Formats: sequence, C-alpha cells, structure tokens
Amino acid sequence: MHSRQIAKSLFHALHATAFTSALGVMSALLVAACAVDAPSGPRSPASSNSLSASSATTLGSASGFAVLGASTVTCTGAGSNAGDVGVSPGSSITGFHPDCTLTGTLHAADGAAASAQAHAATAYGQLSATPCDRTFGAVQELSGVTLTHGVYCFPSSAQVSGGILTLTGPGPFIFKVSSTFITSAGSSVILAGGATCDNIYWLVGSSATLGGAVVGNILAYTSVGMNPGARLTGRALALNAAVTMSGQNAVSVCR
Repeated sequence: MHSRQIAKSLFHALHATAFTSALGVMSALLVAACAVDAPSGPRSPASSNSLSASSATTLGSASGFAVLGASTVTCTGAGSNAGDVGVSPGSSITGFHPDCTLTGTLHAADGAAASAQAHAATAYGQLSATPCDRTFGAVQELSGVTLTHGVYCFPSSAQVSGGILTLTGPGPFIFKVSSTFITSAGSSVILAGGATCDNIYWLVGSSATLGGAVVGNILAYTSVGMNPGARLTGRALALNAAVTMSGQNAVSVCR
C-alpha cells in the first residue's frame, strides 16, 4: 500500500478510536450526573438542603414586615414592633401610637402590603413543596428537643409547652405543621451552633398561637395570635385572616 494511503488509514483509525473513547467518557459523565440528581429516598436531617437562602430572598418584599395580616392587625396594651406593619386586602390596623410603638411604617391596604402578601403566599407555596426529612406523630411536643437543619413535618399540630426547643447549626429549619402551632408562656426557642432566625420557617396550616419567646418566620395560612407577654424574633405573617397582639408583645424582624 502506498505510504500516503497507509498514513491516511492510520489517521482515520486513530480518529475513530479517539471518538469512541471520548464518547465513552461523556456517557460515563452523564450517568454520574444522573446518579447525583436522581432521588435517593428521604434525606436525614443532617443531609444538605438546597433551601439555604435567607428569608430576605425567599420572602421577597415581605421580608421588611414584622407583622402582616390579611383582614386586620390589632395591637392592644403596650407593645413594640421593629419592622413594618401591614394589612392587605383588609385595611384595619388598630392600637398603634401611643399604645403600641413602631419602628417602621404602617401599610394599610396599599401597594407595599399587597406586594408583601403576594410574596408571602409564594414563599408559603414553595416551602410547602419541600420534601420531608422527618415526619412526627399526631400532636407533637417539642419541649426539650434539639434539632439540626432539615424539613420537619407534622400531620396534625406542634407545640412547645413551657420548655425549650433548641435549633442548632446553620439551617435551614423548615417546620410544616398541618394544623395549629402553639407555644405556651414560659416556653422558648433558642438558637445554637450558628443558627439564625432568617433561616427558620414555621408553615402553619391553620393558626399559630404564640406565648413565651419564639424565633423564626411564622407563615400562617389563617391567623397569628400573640398571648400577653409573647415575644417573636422573626415575622408574623397571616395569609388569610388577622394578626392579633394582646399586650406586652414584642416583634422584631430578623437582622
């Protein structure tokens, strides 16, 4: 065979071999990528969670509101709110100045309140869609419990009755409570190990009733009520009804 033909044949043989090899590598990479993305069953609370963004991102324009109601916002007795207070589509905000002090702005049925409600509803839907890392029993008592980051689901109610719930680690912590969330006087939610209130979400299927000291963003489908003396570091957001503060309450937006 002529030397030029031999060289040409050799070139094609090498080219085919290289192409086959490259195709094999690409196939292996694709299989590996699919293996990474494929569902691997329930994640443990210690596993990584993609929802690591702060609530300032997740909540959009609702992030500046300490209190946001849908029908009314009421504050009776002395109280303080560090952050905006708003209501939409309702227009009634009562009890502020002089009884309840405000570091922020009142938004009654204005564009800012409407936008915040829309963003809060979107966040509620997005967070509701996150898969559970752990599912608790019927009415779950969280006093004396320590939790690391994860998505915790409650098919009925959750409560902290006079004890301490400790959240430790960087988060996020997502609590999906199908019915009611209740914290009693003398109870507290405390943070450890780098946990921050911006990465704590309480999604409540009906109403939240707060006593003691609570940390995190309360997104209640119906309403949020604060018993006398209750303190919240985070946000009280009610999507369809009222936020009611009943005396000596303090709400401060996560900083």
